Amino acid sequence: MDWYQKNIEDVLNDLSTDKEVGLTGSSVNERLEKYGPNELKEEERKSFIKKVIAQFSDFLIIILMAAAAVSLFVGEVKDAVVIMAIVIVNALLGIYQEGKAEKALEALKKMASPTAKVIRDGHAEEIPSANIVPGDIVLLDAGDIIPADLRLVESSNLKIEEASLTGESVPVEKNANATLEKEVSLGDRHNMAYMSTIITYGRGKGVVVETGHGTEIGKIASMIQTIEDESTPLQIKLNRLGKVLGLTTIAVCIAVFGIGIMQGREILEMFMVSISLAVAAIPEGLPAIVTIVLAIGMNKMVERNAIVKKLLAVETLGATSVICTDKTGTLTQNEMTVVKVYTNDQVIEVEGNGYAPSGDFKLGGETIIPTTHGSLNILLIIAALVNDAKLEKVNDQYKIIGDPTEGALVTLSEKAGLKSIELNAKYKRMDEIPFDSTRKMMTTFHQVPVGDEIVSFTKGAPDIIIHRCNKVLMDGKVVDFIPELRKRALSYNSDFSKSALRVLALAYREYKTLPEKPISDVNEVDMIFVGLTGMIDPPRPEAKEAIKQCKTAGINTIMITGDYKETAFAIAKELGMADDESQAIMGEKINNISDEELREVVKNTKVFARVSPEHKVRIVTALKENGDIAAMTGDGVNDALAIRKADIGVSMGITGTDVAKNTAEMILTDDNFASIVAAVEEGRIIFSNIKKFVYFLLSCNIGEIILVAVSIIFLNLPVPLLPIQLLWLNLVTDSFPALALGVEKGEPDIMNQNPRDPNEAILDKNMIIGVMFQSLAVGGAALLAYVTALNYYGIDDLLHARTITFTTLITAELLRAYSSRSQKYTLAKIGVFSNKSMVYATLGAFMLMLGVLYLPFLHDIFYTFSLGFKDWQIVLSFAFIPLIVGELTKIIAPKILKNS
Repeated sequence: MDWYQKNIEDVLNDLSTDKEVGLTGSSVNERLEKYGPNELKEEERKSFIKKVIAQFSDFLIIILMAAAAVSLFVGEVKDAVVIMAIVIVNALLGIYQEGKAEKALEALKKMASPTAKVIRDGHAEEIPSANIVPGDIVLLDAGDIIPADLRLVESSNLKIEEASLTGESVPVEKNANATLEKEVSLGDRHNMAYMSTIITYGRGKGVVVETGHGTEIGKIASMIQTIEDESTPLQIKLNRLGKVLGLTTIAVCIAVFGIGIMQGREILEMFMVSISLAVAAIPEGLPAIVTIVLAIGMNKMVERNAIVKKLLAVETLGATSVICTDKTGTLTQNEMTVVKVYTNDQVIEVEGNGYAPSGDFKLGGETIIPTTHGSLNILLIIAALVNDAKLEKVNDQYKIIGDPTEGALVTLSEKAGLKSIELNAKYKRMDEIPFDSTRKMMTTFHQVPVGDEIVSFTKGAPDIIIHRCNKVLMDGKVVDFIPELRKRALSYNSDFSKSALRVLALAYREYKTLPEKPISDVNEVDMIFVGLTGMIDPPRPEAKEAIKQCKTAGINTIMITGDYKETAFAIAKELGMADDESQAIMGEKINNISDEELREVVKNTKVFARVSPEHKVRIVTALKENGDIAAMTGDGVNDALAIRKADIGVSMGITGTDVAKNTAEMILTDDNFASIVAAVEEGRIIFSNIKKFVYFLLSCNIGEIILVAVSIIFLNLPVPLLPIQLLWLNLVTDSFPALALGVEKGEPDIMNQNPRDPNEAILDKNMIIGVMFQSLAVGGAALLAYVTALNYYGIDDLLHARTITFTTLITAELLRAYSSRSQKYTLAKIGVFSNKSMVYATLGAFMLMLGVLYLPFLHDIFYTFSLGFKDWQIVLSFAFIPLIVGELTKIIAPKILKNS
C-alpha cells in the first residue's frame, strides 16, 4: 500500500514519529546512516579519454589508421602523417557535449529546497534539506519549496504548484485528512506533497515518507541515468554506409593486390597500390563535412529560435514523424486567462493573451466598454478585490505574484482599466473569511467609499454560491433570484465547464456595520449573485498554425499531459489536434494494458491525460517501436524522462526547467511550438543536402577506384595516381564543393512531403543509378586522359601523365559539383550561379590546384609537373564528360525507375 492510501495515524506509527514532537536527535542520526542524505547521487562520468577512444571505433576510421600504419611501415611518412592528421581532426570534431544525464541531475539538485523547517525533540528548527530523514515532521508555509516527499498531517487552505512534476496547470488544493483507498495518479494524491513543488497558498505540516532517490523526483533522476543514448538515424545510416564502403575497400584491395602479384609486380609496389585504393575508396572528408554542415545547420536554427545541443540531432528533426507535446506551457501559455464572463443573463467574450492587461470585451460580436455596463462593472470590481494576487511588469513581461486563478481575475479587471491597487485603496479591506477546500469560497469585507456601510465580496465554486444567493443583479437592479434565472446560471456554469473552463461565481452582500466575527454560515448566505467567470490556460496563438503545418508535412501531433482529460481534449480540439473525445484517454488506462496493446492505442490516440512520467516514457517507446521517429517537447521535470527517451528531445527555453533543458537535444528560445516546425524544415533541408554531398563524394571515390583498378587489372598500366594525390583530391578538391552542397537551399515543396522512412538508406534507388553513371563518367574521363597522356608522352614519363590525370580528375569533379546540386532539376532550371557558396568553393579549389601545379616547392610533395597548353587541351577534352552525363542522368533516371 502507498503512503497516500494510509491514514495519518498509520503513517506516523509506521515511521515511529510524533507529529507534535518529531524525531529525537539519536533517531535522526540512525536514520541518516540508514537512508543516506536527502540528495540525488550522480553516476560516475565518462572520462575524456573514453570519449576520445569512442571516436576511433568507426569502421572507416579503423581502415584509415591501418592504411597509415602500412604507409609508415613501407617508408611513406608523408602519407602516414596526412592520413593520421585526418583521423585526429575528425576525432576532435566528433567530440561534443556529453553527459546530459549528469547535467539534468545537477539541475534537479538546484530545484530542491536548500533548507527546511522541521520539528525535532519538540522544537522547530531550520536545517539543510540534505539532512532530512524519513519520519521528520516538516512545517509548511506559502512560498516554501517542498524538501522531500511528504504525507500531509495538517493542512489549512493549502495549495501547491505541481505543474513541473504533474503538468497540472493550476495549484492543487491539498487536504491532509483525505482518504484515498484506490490507486490514483500523482496529480490526484491530495494528501501528499512532493519534493521540488512549491506552496502557493496556505500552510500545513507533513511527515517525510521518502528522501533522495526514493522521492518521485528522485525516481525520475534514476530513470534518466538508466536510459541509454541511442544512435540517431543519420548515425545508423552513416555507420551502415561506412561498413559497406570499408568491406568493399578491403575486398578490392585484396583482389588487386593478388592480381598484381600474379602479374609479377613487386610486393612493395602492390602495397602502395593497395594503399592508393584504400585512400581512393574512403571519403576521408565525409565525417568532417557532415560535422561542419550540421554545425552550419545549428547556426541557422539559432536564427529560427532553436538551439540544438547535439549535432546529429539536427538531422533527426528532419525525419520526425510524430511530435509528442506537453500541454501546459508548450501548447498553452501557462497563464490562466478569463475568456468568458456571464452576467446580466449575457455572455461576454474576453480577448487578450495571458497576464497582459490588454484585450477587448465583446458582447454579441461587438466591442463594449465594460465599465459602462452596470452588472459587468460590479463583477470586475469584485474580481479585483476578493483577491490576494498582484500583477507586476518585469522586463516587459507581466507576471503574477500569488495564485494563478486569482491572477486571472486581477488581469480581467485591469483589462477594463480597473487597477487593483486603486480599488483596494478605495474599498478598504476590513476583514475576511479565507478560502478553504471545504467551503470552496473566499469572502472579503470592505468599507464603501462613501458612508459607513460595509460590503462583502465572495468568490468560489458556482454550484455552492448560486445555492447561497437569494437575489441577483439584473440591469443594475437587485431582483429576486427566481428559479428560472437560477436555472439559467447553472446551465451556463455547466456549458463553461464542458468547454474545459475553470468557473468561478462572484457575489456580494451589503451591511450597515462590519460583522463582529464573520463566519460562513451567517455571512456567506442570502447574497446577491453577480455572475460567472470562465478561465483557461489558453492555447498559444501560433500553435494552431504550427499544428496545421505539421499535418501538411505528414507529421502526427500527440498531446501528453498531466492535466485533466476534459481540459486537455478541449485544447486539442481548439488546436485541430483531435476531433472526437474517443481520441483522448486517461493515464490510468495505460496501467492496465500491455506494451503490445499500447502500440495499437498510440496509433489512433491524440490526447493522453493525467499521465505520470513513466506513462510518458511508455508512450514514446511504443511510438518508436511502431517505427516512428518521435520528438518529445516539454518544459517540466515531469517531461524529462520522455524527453530523454525520444529520438529528439525538445525543451522550452523560457519556461523550461533546467532539468528539461539539460535533458533535451534542442531548446526553443522563444517557447514557441511553431519554432519546432521551422526546425523540422531545416532538418529536412540538411538531410537532403547531406544526401547531395554523399552522392557527390561517393561517385568521386568510386570513379577513382575505377581509374586505379582498371589501369592496373585490365590495362596492366602503372598506378595512375599516388596516395598523396588521392588524399589531396578527397580532402581539398572534393571537400570544398561538398561543403557548398551542404548549404544548398531547400526544395520549395520540402514541407509538403511526408516524413521519410527512417529505414530509408542515404543511397536510394535514384541515387544509386546516379552514382553508377557518375562514377563511370568520372573514372572513364580520367582514364581516357591518362591513356591519352601515356600515348602522347610515353610510359616512361609517368610524372607528366599522372599530373594530367590528376588535373583532369580535379577539373571534372569541380564541374560536376554544379550538377550535384539537385537530383531532379537541371542546371538550366536551378541556375548555374544561384548558389554563391558553390561558385566560391569551386574557384577556391581550382586556384589551390593551380598552386600544386605551378609552385615548384610543391612539386616534390605532390609529384606534379607544370602543365603546358597541349596538356590543358587533353584535360579540357575529357573534364566536361561527368557534367554532361550528370545532367542527362536527371532525365534518364526517372524513366528507368518508372519502368523498374
